[in-house]
Amino acid sequence: MADMDQPRHDDPQHVAELRLALRQARFENSLLREANSHLVQATVTAQTLQDEAEAANRRQNEFLAMLAHELRNPLAPISMAAAMLERMPDMTPELSALRSVISRQTGHMARLLDDLLDAARISSGRITLDVAPVTLADVIERAVETVQPRIADSGQRLDVRVTAPQLTLNGDRVRLMQVFSNLLANASKYTQDGGRIVLEAGAGPAGVQVTVSDNGTGIAADVLPHIFDLFTQGPRSLARSEGGLGVGLNVVRNLVTMHGGTVHAQSGGPGHGSRFTVELPAGDPMPAAPEQDAAMAPHASCRVLLIEDNVDVCDTLKGFLMLDAHDVIAAYDGNAGLALAQEGGFDVLICDIGLPGIDGLQVIRRLRAGGDRVFAVALSGYSQPQDRAKALAAGFDEYLVKPVRPDSLLELIDSEPCRSRRSPRA
Repeated sequence: MADMDQPRHDDPQHVAELRLALRQARFENSLLREANSHLVQATVTAQTLQDEAEAANRRQNEFLAMLAHELRNPLAPISMAAAMLERMPDMTPELSALRSVISRQTGHMARLLDDLLDAARISSGRITLDVAPVTLADVIERAVETVQPRIADSGQRLDVRVTAPQLTLNGDRVRLMQVFSNLLANASKYTQDGGRIVLEAGAGPAGVQVTVSDNGTGIAADVLPHIFDLFTQGPRSLARSEGGLGVGLNVVRNLVTMHGGTVHAQSGGPGHGSRFTVELPAGDPMPAAPEQDAAMAPHASCRVLLIEDNVDVCDTLKGFLMLDAHDVIAAYDGNAGLALAQEGGFDVLICDIGLPGIDGLQVIRRLRAGGDRVFAVALSGYSQPQDRAKALAAGFDEYLVKPVRPDSLLELIDSEPCRSRRSPRA
């Protein structure tokens, strides 16, 4: 006998319930498919946005690198011409003053380019530190030396107090010098002519403490929390017309953080000056310096091959080196330079990277492939770490970024590594 409680398939109520459940399942399945479609679309959109952001970042860095290269090219002959003026006989006081202005302003422009590129490299995580023990006194001395001309030009007084010169830091000497020179340059920028700047360095709670204070325009309370942000600048009066990019302090904060330290700013407000404090961990003791057994060999002239397609850069650099009694031969393209180099007889090769015909990397590769041991210096407007690494891997011994400091170039030519490559004269 059939179970009276078992629903029959032809029961209208049961059929209606089944149809309702089926419609509900279809509706929920439709919602699920739509949700999955939206999730896929959101994932694709997010990936597209990430790809576009990375591409935009690459384009920005490439543009900044090209901008720096194009601006460094005209800076190089200006800087070299100023150095040549300094060596001219019978220099009048007026001409000497003009030369000083040219040197200071080219140096200022070069620092602006360096800060702009460093800000871009830091933001993209493409900057590395060459860490080694360095003395606090040495870093401070080099930083002061960098900014002293602009401070003197403004008639400002700089007091430097290093209370513990024996303290060491584990850090990148160049980057630490950049930190403190940026702080000093910032203090000078926002301090009136004839104002006072004080740098104090010594032991601190974290190991090393350096403060830079001034009696300048000060920092408003609403600006103070953002003073280390990129492109943030305090107000300047019309009397203080020296510009800036608003990146120097951002570079300071990032470099200090990379060294495991902190930096903060204080100010009593507009008209009450400012104070920047850097805290860094103390470093390992310095290794003992090797003893100098022999006296430095006297300066000797050498034969230099200069390959540079920018005529102004080439001619001014050639003239400067000839003033130092060096015999210089110049070529304005890669093929002509390579042909001269392959003739031999040169002690030093100074070669631009971007050349017509064949570039500087191809020039040095072909020379090294032929067994040429000439001391080779790459001279370029590109300052990215990968540009330097590529040039050294190709066979260059040194890599200098335009505008090169003339004295640094002369010291390099007269250095022991360069001397050791020279063939004895007949």
